[in-house]
Amino acid sequence: MDKPLPAALDIPARSLRAVWHPCTQMKRHEQAPPLEIVSGEGVWLTDAKGRRVVDAISSWWVNLFGHNQPSIKAAIRAQMDRVEHVMLAGLTHAPVVQLSEALAARTGLSHAHYGSDGSSATEIALKLSAHYWRNVGRPEKNRFIGLAGGYHGETVGALSVTDIPLFRANYGPLLRVSATVPVPDARARPTGMEQSQWVAHCVRALEAHLEVHAHETAALIVEPLVQCAAGFVMIAPQYLTRARELCTHFDVHLVADEIAVGMGRTGTFLACEQAGVRPDFVCLSKGLTGGYLPLSVVLTTDSIYHAFYDDDVALGFLHSHSYTGNPLACSAALATLALLNDAQLIANSERATILDAVFAPLTAHPRLIHARRLGMIWAWDVDGAPADFARHFAAAALKRGALLRPIGNTIYFMPPYVIDDDAATLLRDAALGALATVLTTATHPQASSPPLP
Repeated sequence: MDKPLPAALDIPARSLRAVWHPCTQMKRHEQAPPLEIVSGEGVWLTDAKGRRVVDAISSWWVNLFGHNQPSIKAAIRAQMDRVEHVMLAGLTHAPVVQLSEALAARTGLSHAHYGSDGSSATEIALKLSAHYWRNVGRPEKNRFIGLAGGYHGETVGALSVTDIPLFRANYGPLLRVSATVPVPDARARPTGMEQSQWVAHCVRALEAHLEVHAHETAALIVEPLVQCAAGFVMIAPQYLTRARELCTHFDVHLVADEIAVGMGRTGTFLACEQAGVRPDFVCLSKGLTGGYLPLSVVLTTDSIYHAFYDDDVALGFLHSHSYTGNPLACSAALATLALLNDAQLIANSERATILDAVFAPLTAHPRLIHARRLGMIWAWDVDGAPADFARHFAAAALKRGALLRPIGNTIYFMPPYVIDDDAATLLRDAALGALATVLTTATHPQASSPPLP
């Protein structure tokens, strides 16, 4: 039996002995322990030494209105005085009903099934789609299509529609890997081809696949407009519009994974709105509770819901999570929705235009290419990035007061919507300084390397 951890050790040291950190090669922390955060306020995090760091990635894309947000905290506190949790099988409560009604009003999708996180939302949507086709007498429709480079979570079902080898390769024997079709990433556009032609080419590839496989295909799953984990691939709305048309024509569901891009992140409440489409399923999580508590939801249509409505229990959807529709999380989500009204979406758009000017030196940098922005997401690719760029850049940026985690050679900002000019200026300067440090170190290997994150 392992010995208990000495209380005298500091929190980072105890964390390395007791916590298996996510998305991390733990051995790298031998050279640089994780940073201990003790508090947050707005876009700022404060470490154990009292130093402030701007949270430029919204703590993995979940925090919309800043840390320590008063109205979300008040909603959670008020609910704690009523009931903290009750199972949602055979029971119900006001927050989950009110949240479901509010989401239906915002999306046009009338039925909500809740989970605990983004991956579980993907699982729910995939299972609902395949089960629907079984219930209507077409059980052969149980395959799925994803886009090249797509990411939908790391549970087994979600990994089966994820096309990033780093996450998927080790678990191949567990997966029923889905088909993938090309994505119209402007950076991969063939030389001499216009972007509209490239979109049309990718649409034709999807159509060709459906012509052969629609009879066995339950759904196409997409991240509308932005594939974040693929390096912030930005997809023209026209592709999504045509994908919806093809799914309708070939009798295939469209699943919109809005986990990272929904809740106003791309400038509209759902990214799908910019393509003028309504999916058969929408997955929401991350910013749904403003970054306060784990919660996800899958929204769907009346027709899909009624395919499960029967006297036969086996035709019902029996998927469940212990904390499904947790009242505290639903209360946080309701408070978040109250903040994310139409006026706030307009304010976000205006704020993003101002921030474009603040971040202009990054766009003008000779080593940063493919500058792109949608809503409150900015991204740039480093031309000729050195080996292990992301890790070294993150460490150098952190030393300058900015929490950043590049994806490959892509630097991105996804800050809380409340970022002000001072924080944005610090963020810009930290990114430029980190870039200079890492590129200089790569050019002159004898220079000291920044510490590992």
